[in-house]
Amino acid sequence: MVPIVTPDEMRAIDAAAVESTDVLVERAGSAVARAAIRMLGGTYGRTVHVIVGPGNNGADGRVAARLLAARGVSVRVHPVASLPRVLRPADLVIDAAFGTGFRGSWTPPDIGDTPVLAVDIPSGVDGLTGAAVDGGVLPADRTITFAALKPGLIFPPGSGLTGELELADIGLDAGGGRAHLVQRGDVAAWWPRRDADAHKWDAAVRVIAGGRTMPGAAALAAAGAQRAGAGMVHVSSPGLDDGTHLPIEAVLRPVGATGWADDVLRSLDRFDAVVLGPGLGRKDETAASARYVAVQCPLPLVIDGDGLFALAWNADGAAALLTQRSAATVLTPHDGEYQLLTGAPPAVDRIAAARRLARDTNAVVLLKGPATVVADPTGEVLVVTAGDDRLATAGTGDVLAGVLGAALALGVPPFEAAAAAAWVHGRAARDGHRVGFVASDLPPLVAEVLSQL
Repeated sequence: MVPIVTPDEMRAIDAAAVESTDVLVERAGSAVARAAIRMLGGTYGRTVHVIVGPGNNGADGRVAARLLAARGVSVRVHPVASLPRVLRPADLVIDAAFGTGFRGSWTPPDIGDTPVLAVDIPSGVDGLTGAAVDGGVLPADRTITFAALKPGLIFPPGSGLTGELELADIGLDAGGGRAHLVQRGDVAAWWPRRDADAHKWDAAVRVIAGGRTMPGAAALAAAGAQRAGAGMVHVSSPGLDDGTHLPIEAVLRPVGATGWADDVLRSLDRFDAVVLGPGLGRKDETAASARYVAVQCPLPLVIDGDGLFALAWNADGAAALLTQRSAATVLTPHDGEYQLLTGAPPAVDRIAAARRLARDTNAVVLLKGPATVVADPTGEVLVVTAGDDRLATAGTGDVLAGVLGAALALGVPPFEAAAAAAWVHGRAARDGHRVGFVASDLPPLVAEVLSQL
Protein backbone atom coordinates (compact mmCIF):
# COMPACT_ATOMS: atom_id res chain seq x y z
CA MET A 1 0.00 0.00 0.00
CA VAL A 2 1.15 3.53 -0.75
CA PRO A 3 0.65 6.14 2.00
CA ILE A 4 -1.65 9.11 1.41
CA VAL A 5 -1.25 12.17 3.62
CA THR A 6 -3.04 15.49 3.77
CA PRO A 7 -1.12 18.76 3.41
CA ASP A 8 -1.32 19.28 7.19
CA GLU A 9 0.02 15.77 7.81
CA MET A 10 2.80 16.40 5.30
CA ARG A 11 3.83 19.56 7.13
CA ALA A 12 4.03 17.55 10.35
CA ILE A 13 6.17 14.92 8.59
CA ASP A 14 8.49 17.65 7.31
CA ALA A 15 8.73 19.18 10.78
CA ALA A 16 9.64 15.82 12.32
CA ALA A 17 12.43 15.12 9.83
CA VAL A 18 15.89 14.46 11.19
CA GLU A 19 17.55 16.11 8.19
CA SER A 20 17.53 19.86 7.60
CA THR A 21 15.27 21.53 5.08
CA ASP A 22 18.30 22.22 2.89
CA VAL A 23 19.15 18.52 2.73
CA LEU A 24 15.56 17.56 1.90
CA VAL A 25 15.30 20.24 -0.78
CA GLU A 26 18.52 18.98 -2.36
CA ARG A 27 17.16 15.43 -2.43
CA ALA A 28 13.83 16.56 -3.87
CA GLY A 29 15.48 18.72 -6.50
CA SER A 30 17.74 15.85 -7.50
CA ALA A 31 14.70 13.59 -7.94
CA VAL A 32 13.06 16.26 -10.10
CA ALA A 33 16.18 16.56 -12.24
CA ARG A 34 16.33 12.80 -12.78
CA ALA A 35 12.64 12.72 -13.75
CA ALA A 36 13.22 15.61 -16.15
CA ILE A 37 16.10 13.84 -17.85
CA ARG A 38 13.96 10.75 -18.33
CA MET A 39 11.24 12.88 -19.93
CA LEU A 40 13.79 14.67 -22.11
CA GLY A 41 15.41 11.45 -23.24
CA GLY A 42 18.84 12.94 -22.57
CA THR A 43 20.38 16.36 -21.99
CA TYR A 44 22.32 17.34 -25.12
CA GLY A 45 20.74 20.32 -26.87
CA ARG A 46 17.69 20.35 -24.61
CA THR A 47 15.94 23.50 -23.36
CA VAL A 48 13.92 23.62 -20.14
CA HIS A 49 11.80 26.32 -18.50
CA VAL A 50 11.58 26.10 -14.69
CA ILE A 51 8.77 28.07 -13.03
CA VAL A 52 9.65 28.70 -9.38
CA GLY A 53 7.58 30.04 -6.52
CA PRO A 54 8.62 31.48 -3.17
CA GLY A 55 8.33 28.30 -1.07
CA ASN A 56 9.95 24.89 -0.85
CA ASN A 57 8.51 23.87 -4.22
CA GLY A 58 10.35 26.76 -5.80
CA ALA A 59 13.50 25.74 -3.96
CA ASP A 60 13.14 22.20 -5.32
CA GLY A 61 12.82 23.68 -8.81
CA ARG A 62 15.93 25.82 -8.40
CA VAL A 63 17.98 22.79 -7.35
CA ALA A 64 16.69 20.87 -10.36
CA ALA A 65 17.57 23.82 -12.62
CA ARG A 66 21.13 23.91 -11.27
CA LEU A 67 21.63 20.18 -11.73
CA LEU A 68 20.19 20.18 -15.25
CA ALA A 69 22.40 23.11 -16.23
CA ALA A 70 25.41 21.20 -14.93
CA ARG A 71 24.47 18.41 -17.34
CA GLY A 72 24.43 20.77 -20.31
CA VAL A 73 20.73 21.60 -20.47
CA SER A 74 19.81 25.16 -21.44
CA VAL A 75 17.73 26.23 -18.44
CA ARG A 76 15.62 29.34 -18.03
CA VAL A 77 14.34 30.00 -14.50
CA HIS A 78 11.15 32.08 -14.18
CA PRO A 79 10.09 33.37 -10.75
CA VAL A 80 6.31 33.48 -10.47
CA ALA A 81 6.42 37.19 -9.64
CA SER A 82 7.92 38.00 -13.08
CA LEU A 83 6.54 35.12 -15.11
CA PRO A 84 5.94 36.06 -18.75
CA ARG A 85 2.51 35.50 -20.21
CA VAL A 86 3.93 33.27 -22.94
CA LEU A 87 6.94 30.96 -22.69
CA ARG A 88 9.07 30.36 -25.73
CA PRO A 89 9.08 26.83 -27.21
CA ALA A 90 11.17 24.37 -25.22
CA ASP A 91 11.57 20.67 -24.60
CA LEU A 92 10.10 20.72 -21.08
CA VAL A 93 8.47 22.97 -18.51
CA ILE A 94 9.07 22.18 -14.84
CA ASP A 95 6.20 23.53 -12.74
CA ALA A 96 7.67 24.27 -9.30
CA ALA A 97 5.47 27.29 -8.63
CA PHE A 98 3.25 26.18 -5.74
CA GLY A 99 2.81 23.08 -3.59
CA THR A 100 0.03 21.19 -1.84
CA GLY A 101 -0.77 23.92 0.66
CA PHE A 102 -1.39 26.67 -1.90
CA ARG A 103 -4.66 28.53 -1.35
CA GLY A 104 -4.35 31.62 -3.55
CA SER A 105 -4.76 32.00 -7.28
CA TRP A 106 -2.39 32.20 -10.19
CA THR A 107 -2.53 32.38 -13.97
CA PRO A 108 -0.32 29.82 -15.71
CA PRO A 109 1.58 30.99 -18.80
CA ASP A 110 0.85 29.88 -22.33
CA ILE A 111 3.36 27.10 -23.01
CA GLY A 112 2.02 25.76 -26.28
CA ASP A 113 2.43 22.01 -26.55
CA THR A 114 5.53 21.76 -24.36
CA PRO A 115 5.39 18.78 -21.93
CA VAL A 116 5.09 19.61 -18.22
CA LEU A 117 6.72 18.02 -15.19
CA ALA A 118 4.96 19.12 -11.99
CA VAL A 119 6.81 19.20 -8.67
CA ASP A 120 4.80 17.59 -5.85
CA ILE A 121 1.45 18.64 -7.37
CA PRO A 122 0.35 20.67 -10.39
CA SER A 123 0.30 24.29 -9.21
CA GLY A 124 -3.24 25.37 -8.48
CA VAL A 125 -4.57 21.95 -7.46
CA ASP A 126 -5.81 21.81 -3.88
CA GLY A 127 -3.68 19.18 -2.14
CA LEU A 128 -6.52 18.06 0.13
CA THR A 129 -9.44 17.79 -2.28
CA GLY A 130 -8.16 17.86 -5.86
CA ALA A 131 -10.16 21.01 -6.62
CA ALA A 132 -8.59 23.59 -8.93
CA VAL A 133 -8.07 27.06 -7.47
CA ASP A 134 -9.08 30.25 -9.23
CA GLY A 135 -6.95 31.22 -12.19
CA GLY A 136 -6.28 27.81 -13.63
CA VAL A 137 -3.84 24.93 -13.55
CA LEU A 138 -0.99 23.93 -15.83
CA PRO A 139 -1.89 20.30 -16.63
CA ALA A 140 1.08 18.00 -16.12
CA ASP A 141 2.26 15.14 -18.28
CA ARG A 142 4.06 13.80 -15.22
CA THR A 143 4.03 14.70 -11.54
CA ILE A 144 6.76 13.75 -9.10
CA THR A 145 5.63 13.86 -5.49
CA PHE A 146 7.60 13.15 -2.32
CA ALA A 147 7.31 10.72 0.61
CA ALA A 148 3.58 10.04 0.17
CA LEU A 149 0.69 10.68 -2.16
CA LYS A 150 -1.63 13.60 -1.49
CA PRO A 151 -5.41 13.37 -1.84
CA GLY A 152 -5.42 16.10 -4.48
CA LEU A 153 -3.41 13.82 -6.78
CA ILE A 154 -5.97 11.00 -6.72
CA PHE A 155 -9.34 12.77 -6.59
CA PRO A 156 -10.83 14.58 -9.60
CA PRO A 157 -10.26 17.05 -11.06
CA GLY A 158 -6.69 16.95 -9.70
CA SER A 159 -6.21 13.34 -10.76
CA GLY A 160 -6.93 14.34 -14.34
CA LEU A 161 -4.35 17.16 -14.21
CA THR A 162 -1.53 15.08 -12.73
CA GLY A 163 -0.51 12.93 -15.68
CA GLU A 164 1.75 9.98 -14.88
CA LEU A 165 2.42 9.94 -11.15
CA GLU A 166 5.82 9.19 -9.64
CA LEU A 167 6.53 8.87 -5.91
CA ALA A 168 10.07 9.74 -4.81
CA ASP A 169 11.62 8.70 -1.51
CA ILE A 170 13.63 11.58 -0.04
CA GLY A 171 14.09 10.09 3.43
CA LEU A 172 10.93 11.29 5.15
CA ASP A 173 8.94 8.94 7.38
CA ALA A 174 5.32 8.78 6.21
CA GLY A 175 4.68 5.46 7.93
CA GLY A 176 2.28 6.92 10.46
CA GLY A 177 -0.35 7.86 7.88
CA ARG A 178 -3.85 6.46 8.25
CA ALA A 179 -4.80 6.44 4.57
CA HIS A 180 -3.30 4.31 1.81
CA LEU A 181 -3.72 3.66 -1.89
CA VAL A 182 -4.47 0.02 -2.70
CA GLN A 183 -2.14 -1.75 -5.12
CA ARG A 184 -2.43 -5.03 -6.99
CA GLY A 185 -0.07 -6.81 -4.58
CA ASP A 186 -2.23 -5.83 -1.62
CA VAL A 187 -5.29 -7.44 -3.16
CA ALA A 188 -3.32 -10.57 -4.06
CA ALA A 189 -2.23 -10.87 -0.42
CA TRP A 190 -5.74 -10.34 0.97
CA TRP A 191 -7.72 -12.59 -1.37
CA PRO A 192 -7.46 -16.22 -0.17
CA ARG A 193 -6.93 -19.29 -2.28
CA ARG A 194 -9.48 -21.97 -1.64
CA ASP A 195 -8.22 -25.11 0.07
CA ALA A 196 -7.80 -28.28 -1.94
CA ASP A 197 -10.57 -29.93 0.10
CA ALA A 198 -12.95 -26.94 -0.06
CA HIS A 199 -16.68 -27.62 -0.06
CA LYS A 200 -19.30 -25.55 -1.87
CA TRP A 201 -20.73 -24.46 1.48
CA ASP A 202 -17.37 -23.15 2.69
CA ALA A 203 -18.06 -19.76 1.08
CA ALA A 204 -21.81 -19.41 0.79
CA VAL A 205 -23.59 -16.12 0.11
CA ARG A 206 -27.25 -15.27 0.74
CA VAL A 207 -28.55 -12.50 -1.54
CA ILE A 208 -31.70 -10.55 -0.66
CA ALA A 209 -32.22 -8.40 -3.71
CA GLY A 210 -34.44 -7.61 -6.66
CA GLY A 211 -38.21 -7.67 -6.87
CA ARG A 212 -40.97 -7.43 -9.41
CA THR A 213 -39.61 -4.28 -11.06
CA MET A 214 -35.83 -4.90 -10.79
CA PRO A 215 -35.15 -8.64 -10.87
CA GLY A 216 -31.94 -8.02 -12.78
CA ALA A 217 -30.31 -6.49 -9.68
CA ALA A 218 -30.53 -9.86 -7.94
CA ALA A 219 -29.09 -11.63 -10.97
CA LEU A 220 -26.14 -9.24 -11.17
CA ALA A 221 -25.37 -9.50 -7.45
CA ALA A 222 -25.58 -13.29 -7.59
CA ALA A 223 -23.31 -13.46 -10.64
CA GLY A 224 -20.81 -11.12 -8.97
CA ALA A 225 -20.67 -13.37 -5.91
CA GLN A 226 -20.31 -16.54 -7.97
CA ARG A 227 -17.54 -15.18 -10.19
CA ALA A 228 -15.68 -13.90 -7.13
CA GLY A 229 -15.51 -17.37 -5.61
CA ALA A 230 -18.71 -18.02 -3.68
CA GLY A 231 -19.36 -21.77 -3.71
CA MET A 232 -23.08 -21.43 -3.10
CA VAL A 233 -25.44 -18.52 -3.74
CA HIS A 234 -29.08 -18.49 -2.66
CA VAL A 235 -31.28 -15.60 -3.73
CA SER A 236 -34.56 -14.21 -2.45
CA SER A 237 -36.36 -11.56 -4.49
CA PRO A 238 -39.46 -10.58 -2.46
CA GLY A 239 -42.63 -11.45 -4.30
CA LEU A 240 -40.93 -13.47 -7.03
CA ASP A 241 -41.22 -17.26 -7.23
CA ASP A 242 -39.73 -17.61 -10.71
CA GLY A 243 -35.95 -17.83 -10.82
CA THR A 244 -35.50 -17.67 -14.58
CA HIS A 245 -33.84 -14.25 -14.20
CA LEU A 246 -31.04 -15.74 -12.09
CA PRO A 247 -27.79 -17.43 -13.13
CA ILE A 248 -28.54 -21.11 -13.59
CA GLU A 249 -26.17 -22.02 -10.74
CA ALA A 250 -28.00 -19.81 -8.21
CA VAL A 251 -30.75 -21.24 -5.99
CA LEU A 252 -34.02 -19.34 -5.68
CA ARG A 253 -35.46 -19.11 -2.15
CA PRO A 254 -38.95 -17.59 -2.63
CA VAL A 255 -40.28 -15.20 0.00
CA GLY A 256 -43.46 -13.16 0.10
CA ALA A 257 -43.76 -9.64 -1.22
CA THR A 258 -44.26 -8.37 2.34
CA GLY A 259 -43.34 -9.54 5.82
CA TRP A 260 -40.40 -11.58 4.55
CA ALA A 261 -37.80 -10.69 7.19
CA ASP A 262 -38.38 -13.69 9.48
CA ASP A 263 -38.30 -16.11 6.54
CA VAL A 264 -34.91 -14.71 5.51
CA LEU A 265 -33.47 -14.80 9.01
CA ARG A 266 -34.52 -18.44 9.48
CA SER A 267 -32.60 -19.41 6.33
CA LEU A 268 -29.09 -18.19 7.22
CA ASP A 269 -27.70 -21.14 9.16
CA ARG A 270 -25.34 -22.45 6.43
CA PHE A 271 -24.25 -19.13 4.99
CA ASP A 272 -21.15 -17.05 5.57
CA ALA A 273 -22.25 -13.60 4.37
CA VAL A 274 -25.38 -11.75 3.26
CA VAL A 275 -25.96 -9.14 0.56
CA LEU A 276 -29.02 -6.98 1.23
CA GLY A 277 -30.64 -4.31 -0.87
CA PRO A 278 -29.89 -4.16 -4.62
CA GLY A 279 -33.14 -3.50 -6.48
CA LEU A 280 -35.41 -4.40 -3.54
CA GLY A 281 -37.73 -1.45 -4.07
CA ARG A 282 -38.70 1.37 -1.74
CA LYS A 283 -42.21 0.58 -0.56
CA ASP A 284 -42.75 1.09 3.15
CA GLU A 285 -43.29 -2.61 3.89
CA THR A 286 -40.17 -3.56 1.90
CA ALA A 287 -38.07 -0.99 3.74
CA ALA A 288 -39.40 -2.20 7.11
CA SER A 289 -38.40 -5.80 6.36
CA ALA A 290 -34.98 -4.71 5.12
CA ARG A 291 -34.35 -2.72 8.32
CA TYR A 292 -35.33 -5.68 10.47
CA VAL A 293 -32.98 -8.02 8.59
CA ALA A 294 -30.19 -5.45 8.80
CA VAL A 295 -30.42 -5.30 12.58
CA GLN A 296 -31.00 -8.99 13.27
CA CYS A 297 -28.70 -10.64 10.69
CA PRO A 298 -25.95 -12.48 12.62
CA LEU A 299 -23.59 -12.71 9.62
CA PRO A 300 -21.26 -10.27 7.89
CA LEU A 301 -23.58 -8.05 5.89
CA VAL A 302 -23.26 -5.91 2.76
CA ILE A 303 -25.97 -3.23 2.56
CA ASP A 304 -26.36 -1.70 -0.87
CA GLY A 305 -28.88 0.24 -2.95
CA ASP A 306 -32.41 0.11 -1.58
CA GLY A 307 -31.09 -1.39 1.64
CA LEU A 308 -29.35 1.94 2.26
CA PHE A 309 -32.59 3.75 1.43
CA ALA A 310 -34.38 1.65 4.04
CA LEU A 311 -31.81 2.57 6.69
CA ALA A 312 -32.02 6.24 5.80
CA TRP A 313 -35.78 6.27 6.31
CA ASN A 314 -35.55 4.93 9.83
CA ALA A 315 -37.09 7.53 12.13
CA ASP A 316 -33.98 7.66 14.34
CA GLY A 317 -31.48 7.47 11.48
CA ALA A 318 -29.26 4.71 10.13
CA ALA A 319 -26.73 4.85 12.95
CA ALA A 320 -29.35 4.01 15.55
CA LEU A 321 -29.96 0.70 13.77
CA LEU A 322 -26.47 -0.21 12.69
CA THR A 323 -24.87 0.30 16.08
CA GLN A 324 -27.13 -2.51 17.35
CA ARG A 325 -25.44 -5.04 15.09
CA SER A 326 -22.93 -7.52 16.48
CA ALA A 327 -21.51 -8.79 13.17
CA ALA A 328 -19.50 -6.88 10.58
CA THR A 329 -21.33 -4.45 8.31
CA VAL A 330 -20.25 -2.85 5.03
CA LEU A 331 -22.20 0.06 3.55
CA THR A 332 -21.71 0.85 -0.15
CA PRO A 333 -23.19 4.31 -0.86
CA HIS A 334 -22.72 6.49 -3.90
CA ASP A 335 -23.00 10.23 -3.31
CA GLY A 336 -26.79 10.31 -3.47
CA GLU A 337 -27.14 7.45 -0.98
CA TYR A 338 -24.56 9.09 1.29
CA GLN A 339 -26.76 12.19 1.34
CA LEU A 340 -29.80 10.08 2.19
CA LEU A 341 -27.93 8.52 5.11
CA THR A 342 -26.40 11.72 6.50
CA GLY A 343 -28.57 14.57 5.26
CA ALA A 344 -25.74 16.17 3.26
CA PRO A 345 -23.55 15.19 0.28
CA PRO A 346 -19.98 14.06 1.01
CA ALA A 347 -18.54 17.42 -0.13
CA VAL A 348 -14.99 17.86 -1.37
CA ASP A 349 -13.02 16.06 1.37
CA ARG A 350 -14.20 12.56 0.59
CA ILE A 351 -11.80 10.83 2.97
CA ALA A 352 -13.17 12.84 5.89
CA ALA A 353 -16.73 12.17 4.73
CA ALA A 354 -16.25 8.39 4.60
CA ARG A 355 -14.50 8.40 7.97
CA ARG A 356 -17.37 10.31 9.55
CA LEU A 357 -20.05 7.90 8.33
CA ALA A 358 -17.98 4.85 9.33
CA ARG A 359 -17.47 6.25 12.82
CA ASP A 360 -21.14 7.15 13.28
CA THR A 361 -22.49 3.79 12.07
CA ASN A 362 -19.71 1.53 13.38
CA ALA A 363 -19.60 0.06 9.86
CA VAL A 364 -17.04 -0.13 7.09
CA VAL A 365 -18.05 2.44 4.47
CA LEU A 366 -17.27 2.03 0.78
CA LEU A 367 -17.93 5.47 -0.71
CA LYS A 368 -18.12 4.97 -4.47
CA GLY A 369 -16.58 7.38 -6.93
CA PRO A 370 -13.79 7.80 -9.49
CA ALA A 371 -11.54 7.24 -6.48
CA THR A 372 -13.42 4.92 -4.12
CA VAL A 373 -12.83 5.54 -0.42
CA VAL A 374 -13.10 2.67 2.07
CA ALA A 375 -13.19 3.79 5.69
CA ASP A 376 -13.06 1.71 8.86
CA PRO A 377 -14.70 2.90 12.09
CA THR A 378 -11.19 3.24 13.56
CA GLY A 379 -10.39 5.97 11.02
CA GLU A 380 -8.16 3.86 8.79
CA VAL A 381 -8.79 4.50 5.09
CA LEU A 382 -8.02 2.66 1.86
CA VAL A 383 -8.44 4.36 -1.52
CA VAL A 384 -9.01 2.49 -4.78
CA THR A 385 -8.43 4.04 -8.20
CA ALA A 386 -8.59 0.87 -10.31
CA GLY A 387 -11.82 1.63 -12.18
CA ASP A 388 -12.81 4.12 -14.85
CA ASP A 389 -15.89 5.58 -16.55
CA ARG A 390 -17.00 2.16 -17.81
CA LEU A 391 -18.48 1.61 -14.34
CA ALA A 392 -20.87 4.54 -14.89
CA THR A 393 -23.67 2.30 -16.13
CA ALA A 394 -26.70 0.75 -14.46
CA GLY A 395 -26.13 -2.40 -12.42
CA THR A 396 -22.38 -2.29 -11.87
CA GLY A 397 -22.93 -1.49 -8.21
CA ASP A 398 -25.04 -4.65 -7.88
CA VAL A 399 -22.11 -6.69 -9.19
CA LEU A 400 -19.80 -4.99 -6.70
CA ALA A 401 -22.14 -5.90 -3.84
CA GLY A 402 -21.96 -9.54 -4.90
CA VAL A 403 -18.17 -9.52 -5.22
CA LEU A 404 -17.93 -8.00 -1.76
CA GLY A 405 -20.32 -10.59 -0.36
CA ALA A 406 -18.08 -13.33 -1.72
CA ALA A 407 -14.97 -11.73 -0.20
CA LEU A 408 -16.64 -11.69 3.21
CA ALA A 409 -17.81 -15.29 2.78
CA LEU A 410 -14.24 -16.31 1.95
CA GLY A 411 -13.14 -14.89 5.30
CA VAL A 412 -11.49 -11.64 4.21
CA PRO A 413 -11.81 -9.07 7.05
CA PRO A 414 -14.47 -6.48 6.17
CA PHE A 415 -12.14 -3.48 5.74
CA GLU A 416 -9.80 -5.32 3.40
CA ALA A 417 -12.72 -7.14 1.76
CA ALA A 418 -14.33 -3.85 0.75
CA ALA A 419 -11.10 -2.44 -0.67
CA ALA A 420 -10.21 -5.68 -2.46
CA ALA A 421 -13.69 -6.01 -3.97
CA ALA A 422 -13.58 -2.41 -5.20
CA TRP A 423 -10.14 -2.97 -6.76
CA VAL A 424 -11.13 -6.22 -8.49
CA HIS A 425 -14.40 -4.69 -9.69
CA GLY A 426 -12.65 -1.63 -11.08
CA ARG A 427 -9.82 -3.57 -12.68
CA ALA A 428 -12.34 -5.91 -14.32
CA ALA A 429 -14.15 -2.96 -15.90
CA ARG A 430 -10.91 -1.78 -17.50
CA ASP A 431 -10.78 -5.08 -19.40
CA GLY A 432 -14.25 -4.45 -20.86
CA HIS A 433 -15.46 -2.84 -24.05
CA ARG A 434 -14.50 0.82 -24.36
CA VAL A 435 -17.99 1.58 -25.74
CA GLY A 436 -21.21 -0.25 -24.95
CA PHE A 437 -20.02 -1.81 -21.70
CA VAL A 438 -22.89 -3.10 -19.52
CA ALA A 439 -23.02 -4.54 -16.02
CA SER A 440 -23.56 -8.12 -17.18
CA ASP A 441 -20.17 -7.93 -18.91
CA LEU A 442 -18.50 -7.58 -15.52
CA PRO A 443 -18.82 -10.94 -13.70
CA PRO A 444 -16.73 -13.01 -16.16
CA LEU A 445 -14.10 -10.27 -16.13
CA VAL A 446 -14.06 -10.38 -12.32
CA ALA A 447 -13.23 -14.09 -12.49
CA GLU A 448 -10.42 -13.37 -14.95
CA VAL A 449 -8.89 -10.65 -12.76
CA LEU A 450 -8.96 -12.91 -9.71
CA SER A 451 -7.44 -15.76 -11.70
CA GLN A 452 -4.58 -13.50 -12.80
CA LEU A 453 -3.90 -12.48 -9.19
